[in-house]
Amino acid sequence: MDQNTSEIASSNPLATHFRQPAIYFKLPGQGKWWPKDALVMPQNSELGVLSMTTKDEITLKTPDALLNGQGVVNVIESCCPDIKDAWKMPSTDVDACLIAVRIATYGNQMDFTSTCPHCSKESEYAIDLGHTLSSISPPDWDIPLSVDGLKIKVYPQAYFNVNKSNMIAFEEQQILRSLQDIADNPEENKPIFDKHLSKVIELNTLFMANSTRSIETETGEVVTDPKHIFEFYSNASNDVVRKIKNYISELNEQSGVDPVKVNCNNEECGKEFEITISFDYASFFVEGS
Repeated sequence: MDQNTSEIASSNPLATHFRQPAIYFKLPGQGKWWPKDALVMPQNSELGVLSMTTKDEITLKTPDALLNGQGVVNVIESCCPDIKDAWKMPSTDVDACLIAVRIATYGNQMDFTSTCPHCSKESEYAIDLGHTLSSISPPDWDIPLSVDGLKIKVYPQAYFNVNKSNMIAFEEQQILRSLQDIADNPEENKPIFDKHLSKVIELNTLFMANSTRSIETETGEVVTDPKHIFEFYSNASNDVVRKIKNYISELNEQSGVDPVKVNCNNEECGKEFEITISFDYASFFVEGS
C-alpha cells in the first residue's frame, strides 16, 4: 500500500472493511534469489495474501496485459503487499504466488473437467490447491553442470526474463508459420525471415547468459562477467549450448507444480491418472473453475 493509499485509508470510515490477508504462505525458494528492493520478507517468512479486487479480475481478462506479463505483475503486487517488484520475482516462486492469490480469492478447492486417458470419459474433479501449494519444492540451483571441461552454475530467472523467454517462443512460432511464405516467394520474404531469426537467436543467447551465475574453467578461473558469458554462448559449439539450455529447462520444469493424481469417476474404470494444472490465467482465475 503506497503512501497516498495509506492516507486515504486512515481517513476513511470504511477502512476497517478494506481487504485483509486471507491466507499466509511461505515462498518455495524461501526468499532466495530475490533482489533486496523487490521483497520485504516478514520475520516469520510468511507472506500475507489479499483476495483480488474487481480491478485485478478485469486485468486478468485483458489479453494485452497477459501477453506482455504486466497483468500478472499488477495482480501479484496488489494481492501480495510484501512483494514490491514482481518483475524481479524469481521463477521458482511464480506458480506459488499465483496459487496463493487464487486460494485467497476463491478458496482451496478448484473444480475442473478432465478426460480419463484409460476410458475416455469426461468427468468433473476437484483438487485441494492448499495441498498443491505446500508441495511445491524447488530444485537445487547450486549444483553445477559439467560440460566440455567447464562447471556452469545457473540460477532461476526473474519473471521479467521468463516472460521475455515466452515472447521468444512466440516469435519462433511466427517464424515457423512464415516458412511457407518464404517457399512461395523466397526473394521477397527471405530477408524478413533472416532478420527475425537473427533476433530470436540473439534473445535466446541473452536469456542463457542472464541465467548463468558463473562458469569455472579447467584451470579454476571463475568467470562471472555477463559480457564474457554472452560472448562464450555466442561462439560455443551447438552441442555445448544445447546441453546447457536443456539443463536450465529441466531445472525450470522441476520448479513448477507437480501433476495432480486423481481416480477416474467412472465406476467401471476407477483408474488413477495425472492432471497438469494449467496456468491459463483466463480460466485459472475464475471462480468455480
